[in-house]
Amino acid sequence: MKLLGRSKPLLGVVHLAPLPGAPRYGGSLDRVAHQALTDARAYLEGGIDGLVVENFGDAPFHAGPVPAATIAALTWVAARVRDLGTFPLGINVLRSDGPAALAIAASVGAQFIRVNVLAGVMATDQGIIQGCADRVMRDRAVWARGVAVWADVLVKHARPLAALAPEDVAADLSERALADALIVTGERTGAAIDPDRLAAVRRGAGRAPILVGSGVGPESLADLWDRADGFIVGTALKRGGRTAAAVDPQRVAKLVGERRRLATARAGGSSRARPGRRTKRDEAAGSF
Repeated sequence: MKLLGRSKPLLGVVHLAPLPGAPRYGGSLDRVAHQALTDARAYLEGGIDGLVVENFGDAPFHAGPVPAATIAALTWVAARVRDLGTFPLGINVLRSDGPAALAIAASVGAQFIRVNVLAGVMATDQGIIQGCADRVMRDRAVWARGVAVWADVLVKHARPLAALAPEDVAADLSERALADALIVTGERTGAAIDPDRLAAVRRGAGRAPILVGSGVGPESLADLWDRADGFIVGTALKRGGRTAAAVDPQRVAKLVGERRRLATARAGGSSRARPGRRTKRDEAAGSF
């Protein structure tokens, strides 16, 4: 199964430094953008297929809609990242502001959004977070038809209010919330996934693609390769394996090399060249 026009894409997370309005904002949005662009280039030049931009530095996060200042700043930085070329780009507005993510994605020409709690109710360190599928999908139908919606299944740093079977959650996200793809993570940022949960999500997902969203690295990719349709990687590709650190080109090269080895082995020795990138932002929308 192809995702974003690719077979088993690797997507790197651009963890933004604190944005205006966040308690730890450093006072310079230019500095935030510079760090984001440095990380984005390290990913792309190393062979990563696409990027996910998220306001990781804005802790403590809002349980509901984020302020206008966050949306404006994230849009500005994401547009700078988009200008690096044509590649799959996603937006994640933490903690779970799907409508804001959709608006930003439509504005900058991103191909997808990630929503931590698209449906259901989760108890988190921000409090109770409720799903937003009703608004996201109605907004998308009106003015953002080209943007895919990816949903976390029992997202990390959270617990359901009642015991739920992962396969049932996956089925509801796919069939009732209309998610285009599902994401499985470990309990915390960078943590390995539970193989049993991944298998259960696969059973319930129907035709929806499944991505592994944490715990992916050169050492784990082989075990995950046949179980997922794509991989979202952040912490494992940072210097020292620290989420807030800069992207390490050597770690990127190692992961991409392992992906190439696995793809070649599964294809019986054949490999497919990666498509070239164009540079105009308006070419990005709808290209994947």
